[in-house]
Formats: sequence, structure tokens, C-alpha cells
Amino acid sequence: MNFPAWLLPSPAPNAPAAVEAFGLRGSWFSGKMWFVDLLVAGGVFLYNLPILPAYGRESWQGAALLLVSCALCFLWLLRRRHPLGVLLVLLLTAWVQTLLGAPLLPADVMLLLAVFNVATRHHWWVSLAGATATVGWALFSVVPLLDDLFLDLGQLGVLVVVTFWVWTWGVLVRVRRLHMAGLRERAEQAEREREANARFAVAEERARIAREIHDIVAHSLSVMVLLSDGAASKVESDPRLAKTSMLHVRDTGRASLTDMRRMLGVLRDAEPGVHAPQPGVGEVPELIAQSRAAGLPVELTTVGAETTLPDTLQLTIYRLVQESLTNVRKHAGPRVGRVEVRLQYRPGQVEVRVSDDGHTHADPIGPGEGGHGLLGMRERVAAHAGTLSAGPREGGGFEVAAVLPTEEES
Repeated sequence: MNFPAWLLPSPAPNAPAAVEAFGLRGSWFSGKMWFVDLLVAGGVFLYNLPILPAYGRESWQGAALLLVSCALCFLWLLRRRHPLGVLLVLLLTAWVQTLLGAPLLPADVMLLLAVFNVATRHHWWVSLAGATATVGWALFSVVPLLDDLFLDLGQLGVLVVVTFWVWTWGVLVRVRRLHMAGLRERAEQAEREREANARFAVAEERARIAREIHDIVAHSLSVMVLLSDGAASKVESDPRLAKTSMLHVRDTGRASLTDMRRMLGVLRDAEPGVHAPQPGVGEVPELIAQSRAAGLPVELTTVGAETTLPDTLQLTIYRLVQESLTNVRKHAGPRVGRVEVRLQYRPGQVEVRVSDDGHTHADPIGPGEGGHGLLGMRERVAAHAGTLSAGPREGGGFEVAAVLPTEEES
């Protein structure tokens, strides 16, 4: 059976009141309320039909009351799309009914349903005006004929009370609907925030892994390239030195592969070595030795009593030294005569300083400035609430200095 479009349910904002009131949304009733409305309208009309001859003394009067009853009952089918309009038309129809000499009919119960319907969909003051107008019509139609009707004053009072009770019920249904909509909105907002936080965490982890891989690959490859060049230049004149250089290349490559496996293991929980320790301050001397083997004149100076530092802070210090030495090999030029790595421990903080006397190889670092290596250092230091400066030294050369709070201070 194909029904007209005006009989079909409207979108969610005009959902049936009974569905909202009794929590039936999403059930069989949510798609069949038009049929329930049709049953209600048809049932009331059929119940009202035998009463009409009592008021329709003339044939035209009976026909008019029949039309009034049809309007009172079947206009209800439009109540989901036009709740306020249906109530207003029903009130006008009720006044026509009164003018035809029929003060009350069973079909007038549709006015109460219309008041309830408006109360569930409009502000309380709009629906209260409709309820008051309905009560006004009832009083105007019944009070003058009170002695001739089957109603007494007490029953009329009950009718007034029932009308306002129906209005109150509709207002409460609307309040509950708005409350549930607010809960759904908050739940959706919380879900969106969780998804955004998850995406941010994934992006942050990817950036961290990218920084680690950059530091590992850039440092190891630069060392291996320098050692390979040295071995190639000495392979005929000093095979022994060339062999030693190639062994250093081998060791550097193996160490780099180990670091790469450790980092990539973050993406595979079952991969062996995921929980292997990250390099820290204890591995800085080995890093210095690798750079010396590659021909870089590096000296390590430690000032102050070494303290126990968190693993993440130790990794940051190691990567700062590693990236700084990589930058020296790449950019300081062939005339570099001295590179100093200085670790100074103070109460509540540790200072890392890497300086060289070679050619100035980068601009001073600022927010968003410098290469990827300097940006990576800045992000690492910022993650520990530290400060980083990098720029040319007076008299030539370049210097990277970072001050990192220890765990107690941060």
C-alpha cells in the first residue's frame, strides 16, 4: 500500500512523541507510528459517529458535524510535520462545532492529544498558550449549557485539570528528549575528542620515530662514508690502516642496524629486542671514539658529579651529541682542528655543549628554522622543558648548547 507523502514520518526533529516518551526509538514503532496515528484517528471517528445524530437535528447540520468530526480526527495525521498548525486548526474546528450546537463530542479528545503533541515539540510558553486556548473553548462551550448537559461543575473542573495535566506531561517529555539529546551530543563530542587525541598520539609517535631514525641513519652513514673514503685512499699505501677502517665501518653498520631494529620494533610488539635499552649517557664515550676513528678531533669533558638521570633524558643527551657531531662532519669543513663535547652536571639540571672551530655551517636556530637535525634537537629539548641554542661562535666555528632540567626539577 502506497501512502501519501504527508502521511509519512518527518525527519528526526519531529519524531513521534510516544516514541520519545517511552524510549521506543529504533524499535518497530519508530517506523510505524503513522499507522498508529491512523488507528487512533479512525477509532475516535468511529466511536464519535453514532453520537452525531443527537446533535444533528437538521440534515445539513448532521452533514456539517460529520465534516467537523472528520477534521477533528484525521487532521491528527499531520501532527508530526505541523504540530502547532494542527492544534490551531483543531481549535477553529472546535469553535465551528460549538456554533453548530454541539458543545462536546467524543472527537474533541483529539484536542488533548494535539496539546500534548505541541508541548513535546515547542517551548513551554507556546504550548501553554495552546492549552489555555483549549480550556477557554471548553469553558465557553460548556458553562452556558451546564444544566442541559450530562456534565456537572465538578466534572468540568476535572476536564480542565486533565487538559493542563496532559500539557505538563508533554513538557516533561520534551525536557527528557532535550536531556537525552544533550547526552548524545556530549557522548559524540567525547568520541570525537578521543579520536582526535588518538590521531595526535599516533602523529607524535611517528614524529618521534622519524627523529630517532634520522639521528641513527645520519650519524652512522656519515661515519661509514668517512671511514670508507679513508680506507679507499690507504688501501695501497697502508693496507693495514685500510683494513682497520673497514672494520670500523662494519662495527658502525652493525650498531646502526641494532638501533634500527630497536626503533622499528616499536611498531611490532612481538619483535625480539623491542624492550632493549636505548643508548644513554654511558654510550657517549663510545660515540666519541667512533667519531675519532672517522678522523674527527673530538674531546669529551665531563664537569660535576654524574647523577642518575631518567632513560628518556639520557637518550636525549645522547642524540644531541650524536646529531651535533654529525653536523660537524657534514658542515664544519676540512679545517676543523678541535671539537669539544662538554657535559656539565649542576643541581637540578645538566648542560650539553658541543662546539667546533671549523667553518660556520648553519644559521642560528629559532622556531621553525634550521635543518631537520636542528629541528629534531629543538623538539627533544622542548619535550623536557629545556632550552636550546645553536649558532656561530665568536672567532669562528659553531656551537650547540642545551640546558635540560633533571627529573626533580621538571
